[in-house]
Amino acid sequence: MVLFPRLGVGWLNGWIFLVIYVLVFGIVVRSFSKDVIARLYDKSNWTRAQRVLTTIGKVLSSILFVLLAFSPLQIGRPVFVVGSVLFALALIGLVIALFNFRNAQPGRPATTGLYRVSRNPQWVTLVMVFVGSCLAIGSWAALSLFALAVVCYHFRILAEERSCLITYGDAYRDYLARVPRYFLFF
Repeated sequence: MVLFPRLGVGWLNGWIFLVIYVLVFGIVVRSFSKDVIARLYDKSNWTRAQRVLTTIGKVLSSILFVLLAFSPLQIGRPVFVVGSVLFALALIGLVIALFNFRNAQPGRPATTGLYRVSRNPQWVTLVMVFVGSCLAIGSWAALSLFALAVVCYHFRILAEERSCLITYGDAYRDYLARVPRYFLFF
């Protein structure tokens, strides 16, 4: 691991991980109906502060994407292997979480599949996708930048949960009492 990778254009850069993520995520979400996509991106009950912090998180993520795209993969090093395995497993988890969300009954919160062990499996797996990507390029700066983005996105998660309470009422309140926000903790 290095603090800041040497940036450059190359065939074996972190852009490969970004392209794989975008293709997989895009193909999966494009297969969903418009009402499922609307639920996935609903921001109707968010506060101004939550919108601002989410925007800051998006800016930080965009900077991270540029850093990933122009950083060489650390092929042959243990961080690359660990990062690649984490990326692949997390991407599979993200796809499963997206389908669990899609299959939720209309008018009810998603509570099956990975949603039985986390209220936010999409976010948890997405974080793991990008931690894996940061490890694959071996950059502490990328990991630190992403950690700041994750803090901002935590407030987005709080907004989503607040919105679910408003939308689903007691069904979601009961779910909150049973299932932790981030898998086995919190």
